[in-house]
Amino acid sequence: MSQRTAGIHHVTAFVQNAQETVDFYSGVLGLRLVKKTINFDAPEVYHLYFGDEKGSPGTIITFFPAPGSRRGRIGGGQVGVTTYAVPEGTLDFWHQRLLKFHVSVETRERFSEKTLLFRDNSGLLLELVERTEGPASTWAFGGVPVDKAIKGFGGAVLYSVSPDKTAHLLEQVLGMEKIGQEGSYARFKSEGNLGNIIDINIQPMEYGAGGAGTVHHIAWRAKDDGDHVAWRNKLAGLGYHVTPIVDRQYFNAVYFREEGGILFEIATDPPGFARDEPADKLGEKLMLPDWYEEQRALIEANLEPIEVRILKEDKE
Repeated sequence: MSQRTAGIHHVTAFVQNAQETVDFYSGVLGLRLVKKTINFDAPEVYHLYFGDEKGSPGTIITFFPAPGSRRGRIGGGQVGVTTYAVPEGTLDFWHQRLLKFHVSVETRERFSEKTLLFRDNSGLLLELVERTEGPASTWAFGGVPVDKAIKGFGGAVLYSVSPDKTAHLLEQVLGMEKIGQEGSYARFKSEGNLGNIIDINIQPMEYGAGGAGTVHHIAWRAKDDGDHVAWRNKLAGLGYHVTPIVDRQYFNAVYFREEGGILFEIATDPPGFARDEPADKLGEKLMLPDWYEEQRALIEANLEPIEVRILKEDKE
């Protein structure tokens, strides 16, 4: 197979409160807020991006915070669990850190890997796993030092209403390799070193319901614009209802819903998050696309102020 994705580009989810989301993902998990912008289709809503120091593909989780929005239900047709990779020997540090912030943690095992399973403030399911693959983080914040910092995505657990069809797409279309099956899970691996391990619950699941605490879509990596066009043509040729290419400022995107009900995106690695602000200032200013710039005052007035801050538990 000539065309393969390197793995996850980003994951996008719904949450309820913008400041609580910043506090959890930067204050507790130590990720960098790399972009503060808006939902281009609903400018009254933030679109917040968190990742490593540069916002590298394979590290980026993004959120649409909507105050007062209803909670969703995690189920079929969704990413069930978003997995983060941490350095070897750091899982005990993370267990104690989560408990310090009063986050309930379950210890589990899958494919002989110990994981820590927990939820964010809106109920989104996350897990931490130790992995040797992938570059170490260069970002430290609050009580998370560089040598224990999250590297990026370890991968994800997919909940499908038709897992055989989802598995077929991962292998035969996206170019992943099936590397194991254990209990209720099949495991697939892409050629990247972050966001490269994808597990599927092989039991068909009833559809979940979208809302706060659920993943909206998962995006896979395309190397560049040429690769991206080739992905779109390939998907359309296979009969998938794929969107036109959409300019998301920091990457180009196409979307399609696979037969297991999960919304997939293909996103380009370039141009990245430093295209409109200096790398050392990422996430500090509300960034707007050109067509919204003349409405900046109104947009800013409609958004609650947020800040990246060290939490009191790390000051004590």
